[in-house]
Amino acid sequence: MRFDWLLRESGNIVNLFWWHVGLSAIPVIAALLISLPLGWLAHRSGLFKSVILGAAGLLYTIPSLALFVLMPLVLQTKILDPLNVIVALTVYSMALLVRTVSDGLDAVPPDTLQAATAIGYRAAGRFFLVELPIAVPVIAAGLRVALVSNVSVVSVAALVGTPQLGLLFTQGLQLRFVTPLIAGIVLCLLLAIVLDGMVILLSRWLTPWRPRKA
Repeated sequence: MRFDWLLRESGNIVNLFWWHVGLSAIPVIAALLISLPLGWLAHRSGLFKSVILGAAGLLYTIPSLALFVLMPLVLQTKILDPLNVIVALTVYSMALLVRTVSDGLDAVPPDTLQAATAIGYRAAGRFFLVELPIAVPVIAAGLRVALVSNVSVVSVAALVGTPQLGLLFTQGLQLRFVTPLIAGIVLCLLLAIVLDGMVILLSRWLTPWRPRKA
């Protein structure tokens, strides 16, 4: 490890780190907003549920590098535009979260739905005030997977020049210099742990009625 190099490049590394944070988190937030109605539709669609979930699953099989290269053609953007990565990772995250939202809503006990209807909840109120809160733990588990997965996949975007921690990997490989490689790996691991912990804390805050494990 060359700590003098780390000190000299600290400003650039911090800048790449914050780019990595944004490119990892923004797509998950966007994908969640898209996945909530799609997951609800899959939950309520009966025979078409397998079609919706199957289509979402197929999106996740598209190679990430191919998607990063195709996005400028689809969006008519420049190859280095971070929007390409955000849209591509939103697609990946949505592929994961649609099934998660559907599974979370499926897990709501029928007795709970009947009780909510009996005390006067309409469809929209029952969804937002009863079904969605009960589904939070399952949805949070999917968010954790999506976020940690994004932290890893974002690094691939270094091959198309998008600024983030993956550039440290390409730099280390080109220069045969191990310090940027180690720095990039450590920062990615720390970022994944922090984001995962934030989702856990948010889930606990949104579900205060759930018993806490010792």
